[in-house]
Amino acid sequence: MRLSRPFGVYVLLLATTLGLGLASRRFAGWLPLVVARYAGDTLWALLVFWLTGLVRPRWSSWQAGAAAFGLAVSIEISQLWHPTWLQAIRATTLGALALGHGFLWSDLLCYAAGVLTGMAGELAAHAWFRSRAAGNTQLR
Repeated sequence: MRLSRPFGVYVLLLATTLGLGLASRRFAGWLPLVVARYAGDTLWALLVFWLTGLVRPRWSSWQAGAAAFGLAVSIEISQLWHPTWLQAIRATTLGALALGHGFLWSDLLCYAAGVLTGMAGELAAHAWFRSRAAGNTQLR
């Protein structure tokens, strides 16, 4: 199903997700362990999904989801590779946030959860707006 992705809405989603992801790292000590451990990676994948939808607004949720998950997995696999130049990038704050440091299998589950959350939210919002446009007040 093709979606309409309003630019401003996706910029807001990106900013909100980025803020929540950074907060999950900054305030990890105040969060429940499972949230502190996995929220950042899940939100990072959600951010990649929003960014994919913003860059490719005509793609379906499935296409954007597949591309976002593929990119996230590719970056995770790249963490097994340690050339000097890439390690120098990862040593910066932005590089660490974007590329990570070490490969973890659990991150792949977080990425799937983040992308699926974005897809579900996008599809639910689209169904709700389509229902409202048709004059229905209940989501079916």
